[in-house]
Amino acid sequence: MWLGQTGRKADITKPTRLTLIGHVDHDQEPSAVLRHQQENWADIADGGLGAQGGWRVTLVTEEPMSRGTIERRLAAILAADIAGYSRLMGYDEVGTLRALKAHRRELIDPTIAGHHGRIVKTTGDGMLVEFASIVDAVGCAVSIQRCMIARNEAVPIDRRIVFRIGINVGDIIIDGDDIIGDGVNVAARLEALCEPGGLCISRGANEQIRDKLSLAFADLGEQTVKNIARSIGVFGLAAHDIAGLPEEALPELPGESFMAAAAIPEQQIRFCRSSDGVQLAYSCIGQGPPLVKTGNWMTHLEKDLESPIWRHLWRDLARDHTLIRYDVRGNGLSDWEVEEISFEAYVRDLEAVVDAAGVEKFDLLAISQGCAVSIAYAARHPERVNRLVLYGGYSVGWAKRTRSAAEKEQVAAMVTLMRLGWGQENPAFRQMFTSQFAPGATREQADWFNNLQRISCSPETAVRTFEANGEADVTELLGKISVPTLVMHSREDGRVPFEGGRRMAAGIPGARFVPLESRNHLILEHEPAYPHFREEIRSFLRD
Repeated sequence: MWLGQTGRKADITKPTRLTLIGHVDHDQEPSAVLRHQQENWADIADGGLGAQGGWRVTLVTEEPMSRGTIERRLAAILAADIAGYSRLMGYDEVGTLRALKAHRRELIDPTIAGHHGRIVKTTGDGMLVEFASIVDAVGCAVSIQRCMIARNEAVPIDRRIVFRIGINVGDIIIDGDDIIGDGVNVAARLEALCEPGGLCISRGANEQIRDKLSLAFADLGEQTVKNIARSIGVFGLAAHDIAGLPEEALPELPGESFMAAAAIPEQQIRFCRSSDGVQLAYSCIGQGPPLVKTGNWMTHLEKDLESPIWRHLWRDLARDHTLIRYDVRGNGLSDWEVEEISFEAYVRDLEAVVDAAGVEKFDLLAISQGCAVSIAYAARHPERVNRLVLYGGYSVGWAKRTRSAAEKEQVAAMVTLMRLGWGQENPAFRQMFTSQFAPGATREQADWFNNLQRISCSPETAVRTFEANGEADVTELLGKISVPTLVMHSREDGRVPFEGGRRMAAGIPGARFVPLESRNHLILEHEPAYPHFREEIRSFLRD
């Protein structure tokens, strides 16, 4: 028997859902299993039923919705997929993925952002997006389909990426970062009815845009679709209709300035050497006053610009600055095989990067363990730092804080997991870290972060980095910081205690401390705390 991916027994003292996955020549009906007395569920969890009867059973503990308030709202839902995706992947898997990433980076994501949409989740060939306005949703869809015609012109017909899009307006239920309900289901069915390159919307959506957009959707009648009890009115705009739309009929597109700002700028990757000969990779993107981001572990200069964990932050910071980032020793594109991994080595690496980049005076941004490194650098080189921005950091590493016996056991378990599971294809080991760094992550974000851990450094380096970060202690340097400093920290940070950030701010003369309403160690684009986080940085660096 298996219990999800956790490999541990379910806690049957909590409300439990019993899910039967398959049947192997057993006389007992599923209904009989579902009627099993709760006191006997322990036997099921121990493998009794699975071992003796041929059932594979999954027990999932969950809090029933009835115990909390169900949040509902009216929204416009866009569901999209790629026509013939399996065929495209079979023909050229790498080329298809590369082209899809380019379409998302250069067109789809900026267009969604320009129409005030929120990407709820993505699959290999699909995407679910929520909009507050049906006009924005339809305008976004038409803009994407219209632009894809031009982007596909030079591509052979059998290799073109062509989208099908369905849009509905209806009631949705909020389930964490996900959305569910009839409104979502109808959008998905509309997408399935859509012809490649076209757009299908529900009758309700058509009624709401009729006097607001100069688009004439064809009435395709009432359609009966899978898993929807009632028939749904469908209105369609074919691919040739979208191609033939006159310019004046097109929905208002995001301005060129917005599209340029929303897109990830090109970066220049360069290399330098630290004082002990370790080769470090650093990059420059954007234009404006220099902003140096101190390195921290689990980064990759190339992959981070595609990552839903990091890309929004680098994109937004590069709008107003020349953003200089680097991979710390042992990580990303920097040397992996290094003799020394220590706090002092990290400070020397920062010194080497800013010297190689040729910036004399700059603003310094740090996240997590990079905060202590930045404090040490600013204390040693106050003449080179204009302003200091510290987020999610600490002045005393985990190894030097007062810890209980339970906390010490937890650290030992984490180190063991790093050694055994960090480099494996199965992300179950790394998921523990993902849940600490970004407990509010969407499925796409969690998958990215799980994979980023594996490709950013080796298991040995992960352990050495974790231990080196634990030895940091810049408490005595806090009072020596003489530059304006902004400190921010998530109130419910599960990785670095909120109190650690507050104490760090209290020790820096004149530092401004800003709590953020989040439980994520890494602030994610979709959460309400991100605009606050971004604007605090912008305002501070403008002053």
